[in-house]
Amino acid sequence: ALPGGHLEMFESWQECAIREVKEESDLDLGEVSFGHVTNDIMESENKHYVTIFMLAKCKAPNQQPKTMEPSKCEGWNSYSWRDLEKEQSQGSLFGPLDRLVKDRPSKVMDFLGLSSNSKTVATN
Repeated sequence: ALPGGHLEMFESWQECAIREVKEESDLDLGEVSFGHVTNDIMESENKHYVTIFMLAKCKAPNQQPKTMEPSKCEGWNSYSWRDLEKEQSQGSLFGPLDRLVKDRPSKVMDFLGLSSNSKTVATN
């Protein structure tokens, strides 16, 4: 799963992203922008969520995430888009992230430096 949580009263999406990422991973985000939204019906939990994906880079490029809530999260890892597609094909992605990968939104693909029409990921 990705860092995230619920909006506080009167909090903007950007403020929420900055706060949640700091609370969960101790990363300091720079400019934050809207990436994509998914409509997530989780029948088994009798829940209906709207998930807002935000885009940002860390203020310091050498920052590494820390596990700030070990009772909720075992740790953080980085995955390429290709890794996410592989996980998706195995049915192992969390619902909103699964939807994001299926949707391949142009804002997210552009942010990652990937063509939204291409199924492959550029590697260095």
